Amino acid sequence: MLGLWIAVIALVGPFAAKLADVQHDKVTDYLPASADSTQVAKIEEKLPGGETTEMVLVYHRDGGLSAVDWETAAGQVAEITRQHELIGGAPKGIPSKDGTTLMYPVASNEPGANEEQRDKLVNDVREVAQGEGGLSVDVGGTGALATDSGAVYDSLGGPLLYTTVAVVAVLLILIYRSPVLWLVPLVVAGIADYMSMGVAYGLNQAFGTTVSGQSSGVMTILVFGAGTDYALLLVSRYREELRRIERPYEAMVAALRGCGPAVLASSGTVAAGLLCLLAADLNSSRGMGPLGTIGVLCALIAMLTLLPAILVLVGRRVFWPLVPAFGSTPKQRRSLFSAMGSSAGRRPLTVLASGAVLLGALALGSLNLPGPLKQEDSFVNKPEAVVAMETLAKAYPGRGSQPIDVITPQGRADETLAAVLGTPGVDSAEKGRTGDGWTEISVFAKSAPQSAGETATIKSLRDELKGSYVGGDSAQQIDLEVTNARDTKIVVPLVLVSVMLILIGLLRSLVAPLLLVVAVVAVWGASLGIGGLVFEPLVGLKGTDPGLGLLSFVFLVALGVDYGIFLMHRMREESLAGAEPATAALTALRTTGGVIASAGLVLAATFAVLTNMGLVQLVQLGFVIAVGVLLDTFLVRTYLVTSASVALGRKVWWPGVLSREPGPAEPAGSSGPAEPPRQPESLRAP
Repeated sequence: MLGLWIAVIALVGPFAAKLADVQHDKVTDYLPASADSTQVAKIEEKLPGGETTEMVLVYHRDGGLSAVDWETAAGQVAEITRQHELIGGAPKGIPSKDGTTLMYPVASNEPGANEEQRDKLVNDVREVAQGEGGLSVDVGGTGALATDSGAVYDSLGGPLLYTTVAVVAVLLILIYRSPVLWLVPLVVAGIADYMSMGVAYGLNQAFGTTVSGQSSGVMTILVFGAGTDYALLLVSRYREELRRIERPYEAMVAALRGCGPAVLASSGTVAAGLLCLLAADLNSSRGMGPLGTIGVLCALIAMLTLLPAILVLVGRRVFWPLVPAFGSTPKQRRSLFSAMGSSAGRRPLTVLASGAVLLGALALGSLNLPGPLKQEDSFVNKPEAVVAMETLAKAYPGRGSQPIDVITPQGRADETLAAVLGTPGVDSAEKGRTGDGWTEISVFAKSAPQSAGETATIKSLRDELKGSYVGGDSAQQIDLEVTNARDTKIVVPLVLVSVMLILIGLLRSLVAPLLLVVAVVAVWGASLGIGGLVFEPLVGLKGTDPGLGLLSFVFLVALGVDYGIFLMHRMREESLAGAEPATAALTALRTTGGVIASAGLVLAATFAVLTNMGLVQLVQLGFVIAVGVLLDTFLVRTYLVTSASVALGRKVWWPGVLSREPGPAEPAGSSGPAEPPRQPESLRAP
């Protein structure tokens, strides 16, 4: 097995290194596939010179611009015009009414323009446009904002990986209390991540799957989070078997046989849930589905093949100093989960009702979520382009400072321009580039960007201009909100159905799967509610990412069901061995509580790493998922699922064989003569 993995690494190595080459964070990688704004962006890329790089130079002095400031601005703009080919030649400055600000719209479509050329152009302009002596100069506009966004996405890869590895390493050291053991699953997770990068590159080459900074980052999080969870479960069971079986190889076979079905079902729910994102119209969501699935499956394969091989080769000494000796018995002590289970078992209905009320109250916090996330609010630390936009908004209130892009058939350009100028809310418009059968028209609204007035203008343009496309930054935000609402209605039912089918197949019941699904949906609502209480009031985030609801639902339902699977699978084993329903539920909680709590902490910590990234959408997604995993681990699974199982008794397994009362001479789950109850194979706390 070890030799096979060496061959696999050698095979995927060259492809893994190429993943960064196909990773793009262009506008079209995040927009809806069928939206107007996406068509505009695609056509603009094909127009002569490629997509136009639009910028705004913003000169500002709080006390008012002086004559020297005007001369400085004019000289710098003239220098930029000499260095670069600008559309329309040297731009004219537009002063604000209060005399504090002067803006110069700048646009260029120099030959060969692409992402690298755009970034070079923006940086060249910023080198020239410098202020001094209290004069501030900021370069904003769509081109500058795209450059700043790309810089943030490019910075995600390294810090995200290093921070994730560090967090997982610290938690594993604390969990295992061994100077060596923690390193084994961490190295295996790193190899799984490397393999997932190679597979993701192959998928991109074969099917054109979108690879963005967001999707590749989440793939890494899933590899380390889910992979470490599987490792915790396997190592825990392996340690238990080493006390019972002398040879490590045979102990590992028994461990895989015992926890393998639950781990396979667990990864299956995550993979199925993520693949449902293929039904989304939003490119970023649809691309995240395959990449997330690749991450989970690579982690699963590595943890069920490479990890066992290494552990068997190293032997018992990997557990030093707490080596499980053959024939030894672990110290029996009353665990925290035993106490929790006892309280849930004494008053199951009271605990269930109290927990439901608490989750419902927390879910109400979602009503306090801030409104849609505006472009300028999507960064944790404001880049220069956002500072420029904020200055423009204050200095030019009620005036559009970024264009609405209209793409119209070339033969109807004059007719479309006239219709645009006659549309309510339009301040000005002019024709730009022409090519490939299309003409570009830049439109400025009378209202500020992403305001209600500008939104109404964009909708009016789309209603009036049949056969044309209306795009631009503000139109993209509108399309994102509409598409996310559409995707939610389609993807959510698919996720619920796919997860239910897997649970029904594993647990052979209808009630138990329904209980688990309802529990994780309640966790999702409560997590969003906590986000509503934290995002704006405590952290100061001024908007909510339109995709937060859908993505957090997919991840929390798929990942949250995992822990329910481990609990209910153990409960089913106890019931098959003859335990009464209440006893089976409490035993399952006591014996699985420690390892699942450890797994939950690791998974929550890995997603919490996203809260340290520079993009608000990643911060919000990481926070909601981390909080949801903790709620599921320490409240819902511990108290609510256990108390509901105790209250329902055998009905939790309806209509399976365990839902029926056994005869006087046969244990539960038996179909023949009574046999002495066997010791069930189970998951044990580390």
